[in-house]
Amino acid sequence: MQLNQQEIQGLDKEFRRAFINSLAGFRQAVLVGSISAQGQSNLAIFNSLIHLGANPALFGLINRPDSVQRDTLQNIESQGVYTLNYVSGADYQKAHQTSARYPQGVSEFEQVGFEEEYHSQFAAPFVADAIVQIAMKFEERIDITLNGTILIVGSVQEIIVDNSIVAADGFVNLSEAGVLVSQGLDAYFTTSPLGRLPYAKP
Repeated sequence: MQLNQQEIQGLDKEFRRAFINSLAGFRQAVLVGSISAQGQSNLAIFNSLIHLGANPALFGLINRPDSVQRDTLQNIESQGVYTLNYVSGADYQKAHQTSARYPQGVSEFEQVGFEEEYHSQFAAPFVADAIVQIAMKFEERIDITLNGTILIVGSVQEIIVDNSIVAADGFVNLSEAGVLVSQGLDAYFTTSPLGRLPYAKP
């Protein structure tokens, strides 16, 4: 298959969406926990987590255009805090179900069977028993004018992860923990490591 830009744009909409999304490859599946001004918890799966820097520690999330109701985006912007949660591959069906468009005021935690928990007076909910839990503070919204998507930039406030998967040099062995990863909109995997290499020099 060889497609130019015009041919890509001419593809069937559903085919193009699946094709381009899956072409981006394997990505971290992350459950984003947030809470509304009325105290309603929300949980949504994202596969667009981006490492933006380690000093300070920053992560980005790509959010779809806010032309329709986007509870996660609204909660993050109004409350200023949210959580990132990495779950086990065994939870892939529950994780995927959080992408369903439940009515506003309905908690995905309750609907799909994840338990919410809270730490250190942090307002946003975490997924109980998540392999990695990260408390985030909303820092910046960057609107991408080309397609209307939104880059949410957040700073890491707290990290909760079992010492057993953190190596002496700081490397977090997510594959050892069986963390869920995704491809496209609906395919889920766990990973097997090939190995780690030293810093590359000429």
